Order: sequence, then C-alpha cells, then structure tokens
Amino acid sequence: MAEPRMSVAHGDDARGDHELVTGEAVALDVRPASVILRGAGTIIDWIAYLGIFLIFALGVGWLVGTIDSALARALLIAGLVFSILIVPMVVETATGGRSLGKLAVGARIVRDDGGAIRLRHAFIRALVGVIEIYLTFGGLAAMTALLNGRSKRLGDILAGTYSQHERVPRLPPASAGMPVGLEAWAATVDVAPLPDRLARRVAQFLLQASKMTPATRARLAATLAAEAAVFVSPVPDAPAEVFLAGVAAVRRDREYAGLMLQRARLERLKPVLTGRPHRFPER
Repeated sequence: MAEPRMSVAHGDDARGDHELVTGEAVALDVRPASVILRGAGTIIDWIAYLGIFLIFALGVGWLVGTIDSALARALLIAGLVFSILIVPMVVETATGGRSLGKLAVGARIVRDDGGAIRLRHAFIRALVGVIEIYLTFGGLAAMTALLNGRSKRLGDILAGTYSQHERVPRLPPASAGMPVGLEAWAATVDVAPLPDRLARRVAQFLLQASKMTPATRARLAATLAAEAAVFVSPVPDAPAEVFLAGVAAVRRDREYAGLMLQRARLERLKPVLTGRPHRFPER
C-alpha cells in the first residue's frame, strides 16, 4: 500500500515517478511494479486465459460431429474473443484491478491518480493487450514498459493506468535499548569483541526469547551469559537475560559510534581523495 510521506508537492515538477499527490496536496510514496514482475504476472494470466480457450475448444471439438463446421469455426472465434478479451476485462473490473497473475506477484492495476479502475479502463487494456501481448507475444508490451518510468505497457498509456506493487517489505524488528539500571555500567564497561558464533546466538536468543517457555528461556540465558561474561569487565549484578541485553546494546552503540567516526574521517579526506592535483580544471 502507499505510505504517506507528509510532504507537500509544489506543482507537477515536484512529482516523481514514484510519487502521487492526493487532493489534499499530500505526497504518497507508491511503487510501480517492475517489468520483471509485470512479465511474470502476464505469463500466469496468459496461461490461465488460454487454458479457458483450450477447454472451450475441446468442448467444441467434442460437438463437431453434431454441428456444422461453419458453426464450429464461429464458436471457436467467439471462444477466443471471450477468453482473451471479455474474461480479462470482467476479472479486472470485478476485482478492482487484480487478476490471478497480479495476485501472484502482489500487483494491482490502478488509475494514474491512484484510484480503482472502471470498466472502460479494463476494456481499453484488454483490447490493446490482444495486439501487444498475444499477437506480438509480449514483445511490444515489454519494449514499451522498458521505455516508461512506471513500466507501463501501451494499454496502460491509452487507458491512463499503471501497475502498482502492493507488497510492502517486512520491517526489521526494532532493537531494544539499554536495560533500565545498567546505564552507569554501560558508560564504563569494557566489552571485548565477541566471537561471531556467540554474537549470533545472543542476537537470536534476544529476538526469540518472548516465544520460549520460561524454563528454556532461563536456561539458555544462563548459558549464554556465562559464555559472554568472559569478554565483559566488570560483570553487572543483573539477571542473565538483562545482562545479555545490556551487552548487545553496548556493542551496538559502540560499533555505531565507530562507524560514524570513520565516516567523519572519510568526509574530511574526501577533498584530498577526489580533488585534482595543482588545481587542475574539471573537464
């Protein structure tokens, strides 16, 4: 879903390919589906719609001995139109821009202003899709999407729509702060670098501790605290799990401070590293 950025856009120039401005002048950060995702969804839809036509054709073939050949050809043409034109149009209109392929890749067809599509939008997309998807085997649609900032195919350009990617990546879990009561200890403690395996075990335990049974949680906390105490001086008088949380917070804060110090040093050296000797002019 689109997430509000609470920033006001001034005019059309302030609007990017990934930005949508609502009627209240609030900019929404939207993510158009990429060409690869659109291609994957189109292949799934293509297989589904042609599958419907094949089932219809098998039914006509079963009846071909009892009906006229001209009527059989007419039924096949009607079934093809129904499968690749009527069905996609009805499906997108009824589901608000979704289809089997779009559900699989997490996309939805919306208008350029972010609203739900109507019957006319779905009809234009399906009608043009017969040419750019079925008659050219997707070549025209792929070429148009590659040249468009929102990966629009020709049917989207004519209908005023685009494919919006709705699956938002899962947010990383928030890291816990320094436990209450260990602030003074954290200011003077000496924590040596933990072995990578032990550091990973401590991080996994703190992340999954709330899902453990009390007995297992206490046992693992005591075991990890005993292993980590060798690298900490002094060891605080605190429960094992609180001690592990404090060690993790100290290591995180100090590693972050070290990275920021390194970044500041590189920024001071940037003019020397990127500058030209003897004031040589930029060309």
